[in-house]
Amino acid sequence: MEFQQTQEKRTFVSKFRSFILECRRVFTVTKKPTKEELKIIVKVSGIGMLIIGLLGFIIQMIWQIIK
Repeated sequence: MEFQQTQEKRTFVSKFRSFILECRRVFTVTKKPTKEELKIIVKVSGIGMLIIGLLGFIIQMIWQIIK
């Protein structure tokens, strides 16, 4: 029983260690966006939120009319 608990801890520790190494690898590959890239990201995200909100509003209005 004790062996199984230590084995589970080792797998947890090894999984956590590999997760940390993967995060470090991702952070070294990524770069800070320029101002232009940031503006484009904000515009696209805003348009996406507006579209999703509009679709939700239209669906709710149709649901109210049907009901």
